[in-house]
This record gives sequence, structure tokens and C-alpha cells, in this order.
Amino acid sequence: MPQDEQDKQSVSENTGALLPAYDHPGGADVHGYQEPPPPPPPPSDKKDDEDDEEEEGMLRMSFLDHLEELRSRIIKAIVGLVVCYAGCLVFAGKLWEIVSEPAAAALRAIGAEPDLAQLAPMDGFLVVYFKLPLLAAVFIASPWILWQVWAFVAPGLYKNERKMAAPFVLSTAGLFIAGGCFAYFVAFRFGLAFLLGIGINFGTTQGAKIKPVVSIVDYFDLFVNVMLGIGVTFELPVLIFFLTMLRVVTPGFLIEHSRYAILGITIIAAFITPTPDIVNLLIFAVPMILLYFIGVFAGYLLVLSREGRRFPWHIVAMILGGIALVGAGVTWAMVRFYGFKLVQAWPYLVK
Repeated sequence: MPQDEQDKQSVSENTGALLPAYDHPGGADVHGYQEPPPPPPPPSDKKDDEDDEEEEGMLRMSFLDHLEELRSRIIKAIVGLVVCYAGCLVFAGKLWEIVSEPAAAALRAIGAEPDLAQLAPMDGFLVVYFKLPLLAAVFIASPWILWQVWAFVAPGLYKNERKMAAPFVLSTAGLFIAGGCFAYFVAFRFGLAFLLGIGINFGTTQGAKIKPVVSIVDYFDLFVNVMLGIGVTFELPVLIFFLTMLRVVTPGFLIEHSRYAILGITIIAAFITPTPDIVNLLIFAVPMILLYFIGVFAGYLLVLSREGRRFPWHIVAMILGGIALVGAGVTWAMVRFYGFKLVQAWPYLVK
């Protein structure tokens, strides 16, 4: 028998029958050699596919394409503004009656003649037939202008982000118009009555009496500043929502630092308020603070949506319904037993 066969036979007698390396438990042979592990499976392309789908959802445009798109959107926004201006120009007389009504009411309240002065030959034409229709056109065309802004930004967004077009336009334009309405019906009227009534009682015994003479240019400039200033500040919830969506801030951070936000809002209201008194300051500041917390709440709803949770609207509806019932009951009791009556002007409940 050859020597190598004798060696194999002796090994098999001493160790028993050996399994091949690939059948041996652990993959090791009698000498301790380990077979290399099988190669890992190829990575899944699922994430890459999702990224590719997101990239396909974005419209790729060159720098010149962006400039052409910007030019197109600006032209469309201007055309919409011009169309609204032409429509407002037809009703310029009626618009002036609406705009000058707060001045007439404030002048009547202090016993002065409800007239505004034209100090230069062109003042009436510039205010009534140019500036006033343009201001009205800005508010009327604001949804169209904002839609053009969104349409310019949309090519750089993903498909799921483009679904926010309608909420963005409606909320932004709605808040801007709501700010203008608040300025016209509340803030501007109170501020103007205060300003015109400051010096009305001076010089009643001796000296020169102060007679209010307001030019249409100064009045309309103040009107524009208040309307546009409050209209822009009413966009605060939209700004907070988008900062939350971009993960720049969180609702918790905004609530934690709300004291600084309230201080900043009060300072801004002091600059916007046309009068130095605390009452008109609060008329401007309180709605802005409420808008701040509305924006924080909208951001909180966004965070809940990201985490797959839902807000307990039914509980909030029950609480608000209970408050409404209590308020209605108190109002009924004051009218029924304490001699109060409801009126159509502030404070709506008088004795």
C-alpha cells in the first residue's frame, strides 16, 4: 500500500469520518481553516428609486430658463394688476367715498366740518384717479399676484410640496385682505379719531383755537401706511408655518420664547400705530399676538401630520361649544334681568 494511502487511513481511524469543509458545522475543517463567508446581498435600490422619483418630480431648468420664467410671471402679475386697476378706475368716485368715510366720521365726532382740503391742483387727480384705484387693485389682485409667485417657485419643489399651492394662495391672500379690513374698520378709525381730537379743546378760553384742516394727500398717505402695514403683519401665521415646514423653528421653541416674540410684536405695533396712546397700541398689538399663536398652532398641526398623529378636534369643538353656550346664557340673562339690550355697533351690548 502506498505511503499516502496509509496516512489517510490512520487519520480516519483516529478522528472518525470527517465531513468536507463545506459540510462541516461552522464551515471549518480539522485543521481549523474557515471558509470565507458568502458575499453579502446587494443593497436594495428602494431608497435610490425613491430619490430618483423625487428628482423626477422636480423640473430641471437652466439659469436662463429661470430668468425667462421670472420675466413671464412678472408680466402676468402686472397684467392682472393693470386689469384690476382699470376696473377700480371706473368706480373711483365710489371708492373715494368709502376711503374718506372714516375722516368724515372722525371730523363730525369732534364738531368740525367733514371736509378734506386740496392744497395743490394735482392732488385730487393723483389721489382719486391714480393712488386710490392702485391701492384697491393691489388688494383685489393679491390672489393672482401670489399665484404667480407660487408658480415661479413651484418648479423647484417636489410633487407633494406642490399640493400646497391652493392653501398657500388662499391663506396668504385671505390674511392680507383680512388685515386690510381690520385696519379700515377698527385700527384706522380709532387712531384717526384720537389724532384729530388731540388739539380740539386747546385755545377755548384765550389764544388761538386749533382747527383741524387735513389735506387729502396727508390723509391718504396715512391711510395707505396703515392699510398696507397691517395687511403685511397679518401674514405672520404664514411666515411661522413655512419656517416650521423648513425645520428652521419648532412649535416648542416658539412657545418657549414667546415672551420675546410678544415684546418684538409690541415694538413693531408701536411703529405702525399712528398714535402714541396705549389704547391704539393695544388695538394693533393684541391681534398680532393672536396671529403669532395661530401660526404656532398651524406649525403644531404640521408636526403632528409628520409624526402620523391627529389633533383632537372633537375635544376642542366641545370646549368651544361649551364656552359659546355659557356666553349666550350670560347675554340672555343680562338682557332679560338687568336691562341690557343688543345693538349693531361696538360694544354690541349696552344698558
